[in-house]
Amino acid sequence: MKYIFVAGAPGSKWSSVCKNIYFSNSIDTTDYSTDRLYWHDASGEKELMHLGAYYDPGMEFGGFFDELPNYSKEVCEAEFDSPFCTSDKVRIIKSHVFAHHIDFLKEHWPDCPIVLVHRDDDACLGWWVKCGHFDITYPLYHKYYKNLKEMSKIITHQNKDILDAWEKYDGITPRSNIELAVALDIKKPNETYQQDYASKDIRVKVI
Repeated sequence: MKYIFVAGAPGSKWSSVCKNIYFSNSIDTTDYSTDRLYWHDASGEKELMHLGAYYDPGMEFGGFFDELPNYSKEVCEAEFDSPFCTSDKVRIIKSHVFAHHIDFLKEHWPDCPIVLVHRDDDACLGWWVKCGHFDITYPLYHKYYKNLKEMSKIITHQNKDILDAWEKYDGITPRSNIELAVALDIKKPNETYQQDYASKDIRVKVI
């Protein structure tokens, strides 16, 4: 298993799902840099929530991912690997637009799990606004997501495709980051990282 793919709409709290397995000893963290950090206080206290590379059109990586099936496996993997240094650990590859390309990912990387993260559309939009909306400094959204009306439509579209994949594919629905680590067959993160999905209004499925 070389990759763990993660799909979630803006405001789905997918970044927290990633963060709470990121420091497992099984995960390649060489995509970490100070330029790829974002702190916010939406939970009531300032926390580091975005870290590591994000992939999407208009962002640092994944500029062509809205048309992912038009590219070869080799070209895609070169882009997946771009922010990483040499490592034999598993790489987390996260993109909002993966929501629209689940079948492509399943076909070309059948041994790599896909983590689907879902919250209701209104909850996603509200949380994303609370986290900083267009003032979020990383990842940078404003080249691709132009305004709140457009963002609302994009969240709805991404959530629909995530739920379609949720129903289409068998999988595991972990209740916490610890259960997610078990489902992914990676080492459990240390006690600093604890996340119960129900209490955070998050649904997660590994397919």
